[in-house]
Amino acid sequence: MNYPNWTQALESSSLNNGQWAINNRPLVLAVDDNRDNLELLTQILDLFGCEFIGAVDGYSALATAADRSPDLIVLDICLPDIDGIEFVKRIKQNPELANIPIVAVTALAKTEDRDRILQAGCVAYLSKPFNIKDLETIIRHHLNYQPFLVEF
Repeated sequence: MNYPNWTQALESSSLNNGQWAINNRPLVLAVDDNRDNLELLTQILDLFGCEFIGAVDGYSALATAADRSPDLIVLDICLPDIDGIEFVKRIKQNPELANIPIVAVTALAKTEDRDRILQAGCVAYLSKPFNIKDLETIIRHHLNYQPFLVEF
């Protein structure tokens, strides 16, 4: 699939707390400082039938979460400003956001990293490169959302 306006929309949205959204579907905040990874995530979320917002750093992701209150957050742990663990702590400290499920999708692949990430409050962990079917299963479970029509 070709999304020629995605990069332009993401860049122009950086003036608006780094967010970009479409339609009225379950809202997922995708956070990754690597724009290629973020584009891949948002294309996958679109295929899954989710509305999405992209953020390229922790601070804009925090602002976006507070502003839009997503149904789920897909989070890279290694971010340029605050790391994903600190991001999770701040989300969990906010009573209005504390119940949003956070799924870590990260290059940190050691068992101790996984344990630390889950102990911080993430509901699930996937190491990069991740299996799309695993991501779909996790999203389906935490959104209780069934109408995914994509076959991988």
